[in-house]
Amino acid sequence: MSCKGGSIMVNITTQMVQVFAIFVAFLALGFAAWLYAWVKSQPSSNARIAEIGEYIRRGANTFLKREYLVLARFTAVAAVLIFVLLPHPLWAENADITKNIWMTVSYIFGTVLSALAGKIGIQIATIANIKSAEAAQKGIKPSFMTGFRGGAVMGMAVVGTSLLGIAVVLMLVGDATSVLGFSFGASSLALFAKAGGGIFTKTADISADLVGKVELGIPEDDPRNPAVIADNVGDNVGDVAGMGADLFDSNVASMAAALVMATALGGIAGKNVIMVFAYAAVGLLSSIIGVATARIGKNGDPSKALNSSTYVTTAVYAVLTALATFLFGFEWRIWGATAVGLIVGTVIGITSDYFTNDNKPPVQEVAKASKSGPAFTILSGFSYGLLSCLPALIGIALSALLAFKICSPLGVATGQEAEYGMFGISMSALGMLSIVGMIISNDAYGPIVDNARGLAEMGGFGEKVIAITDELDSAGNTVKAVTKGFSISAAGLTVISLLGAFMSEVNTAARELGIIAAGESFIKNFDIMDPTVFFGLIIGVAIPAIFSAMLMLGVDKNAQRMVAEIHRQFDTIPGLKEGKEGVKPDYDKCIDIATSGALKELIPAGLVAILATIAVGFIGGARAIGGYLTGNIASGLLLALLMSNSGGTWDNAKKYVEAGNCGGKGSTAHKSAVVGDTVGDPFKDTAGPSINTQITVVSLVSSLLAVIFLQLSIF
Repeated sequence: MSCKGGSIMVNITTQMVQVFAIFVAFLALGFAAWLYAWVKSQPSSNARIAEIGEYIRRGANTFLKREYLVLARFTAVAAVLIFVLLPHPLWAENADITKNIWMTVSYIFGTVLSALAGKIGIQIATIANIKSAEAAQKGIKPSFMTGFRGGAVMGMAVVGTSLLGIAVVLMLVGDATSVLGFSFGASSLALFAKAGGGIFTKTADISADLVGKVELGIPEDDPRNPAVIADNVGDNVGDVAGMGADLFDSNVASMAAALVMATALGGIAGKNVIMVFAYAAVGLLSSIIGVATARIGKNGDPSKALNSSTYVTTAVYAVLTALATFLFGFEWRIWGATAVGLIVGTVIGITSDYFTNDNKPPVQEVAKASKSGPAFTILSGFSYGLLSCLPALIGIALSALLAFKICSPLGVATGQEAEYGMFGISMSALGMLSIVGMIISNDAYGPIVDNARGLAEMGGFGEKVIAITDELDSAGNTVKAVTKGFSISAAGLTVISLLGAFMSEVNTAARELGIIAAGESFIKNFDIMDPTVFFGLIIGVAIPAIFSAMLMLGVDKNAQRMVAEIHRQFDTIPGLKEGKEGVKPDYDKCIDIATSGALKELIPAGLVAILATIAVGFIGGARAIGGYLTGNIASGLLLALLMSNSGGTWDNAKKYVEAGNCGGKGSTAHKSAVVGDTVGDPFKDTAGPSINTQITVVSLVSSLLAVIFLQLSIF
């Protein structure tokens, strides 16, 4: 221990901080186990609720099993290709089969942990929804705590496993490039899991609403509707397992990018690598504290409780990272870049809340517009979605700019201003994702209480209990919109830092191959006036739009099939439409339609994004890929924010009307708002949140194939 510059210098090594990170990861997993046991111990005695809950649990597990079998085949093919090609093709002179084996193992490890996170989320969500519904009979406080702690199991498990995985991979392999392989495993599974879950959930949601609410005028979760169980299943496979895999991916990718840049600047044992692990571990520790201290009053506001927990976590993280910087002599400029990301992430969350909260003007204006018909619902909601993009994009741009400017002076002495600037951006992304454990906890709370609302209605708990679950559900919708805005913005900073990682991988490979001399850079920046860069840029702009279209068309085709099945059941099952006692719809048939359609549509969209990346690389080389990634990031962020926020606005406009405003249930405004919500569903829950995973995947593919693109390209 020594003193320097007013700071207490405590000497630590990379191994020591990795061990600490592993300890915090196991602490989070232990806390998740305690929360799981607490939720499971809550009373539940209603036989009808238990029966319906079993339908949901069985449907969710069946879908997840079939989805993971499909993805296992994709993983096996990808693993073989990775073994043959990465980090160097086996036939190359500088090939090292050991490194290829480790890259393959890292990739498989990433997919397994991402899948495990989704499975844990499904298991707790399908228990917590029952417990939360029954707890609502005792008031809003016990129902909220059950739903939130159920969501927190997912939050702790996702971040705990991601931190554990990266620490273990780096300790065993000692190579930051293998961390990119781990991240690609997480990202590829997340891409398909989010896409598949999104198609499933919106197929069921749209079909249930159109036939139930619009055509027949029956309640949202009326057990007569054959699609109602599939709708509840979808909340779990899309918004729990899918979003969990998505944020697992974002967290891993931000750490991977930061570690690649840190290694390039100071080696695997350098202080920058130590800082990345220290800050990530402290972030998880802060989330544990935030979750543990979350409370709501007897008649409290659930939205306020969720936001307060987030603010507590943010404050704790800022203090603990500052303390770590002081104790271990980290660069205060890098801490400043991290703080910028943390602050900007919070601000983006607040702006997403403004555009999607039913207590705020945009949602209420859309509800008012609905009185004039569905065309005005769509027009106003889409317009507010466009407006909502501006503050988030400004926030991402400012965060990247400030982080670069703050950290670039650290490289003046060594001529590494740009490298330190990009490292600053990666740390800003890490800062934004530092509280991801709390963010996931809030996000998973949403579908749990949404399911609880449906169970309360189907169980006949009465209007008082349904009103409590409606309030919890409304808060859940808002926080899901905030989470989606947060995750998209975090993905934006992450992929900017991954662009830096790509440049680092290209320059390192170019030196190893003798293309450039030591100390030189093959790529310093991307000039859009260069025809190859511009070629990549234009293709990159198009990919998010094509990807989104394929996902939403998948929802469209699948929902049409389910609507036809719902009509068939109402027309052919005697007494179903009238609600005759003992008459039940065939829920399993609708679940099967949603499952088979989702599995059919999930692979093509993901493959288009990956294959387009490879094609651009082989045509234009590394510089074209730089333009491609830039275009992909810019258009992807815009579309993702637009669709997520528009969808959230339409959803809560519908709930605002259903609460008795603008004519209430059954009015023209209500029918128009349902149409808006139906359009918004694939926006906010299928395409929008999947885009951020798509831009992460193509960034990782680009970094991993950088060596090949350098050696094999047409132009």
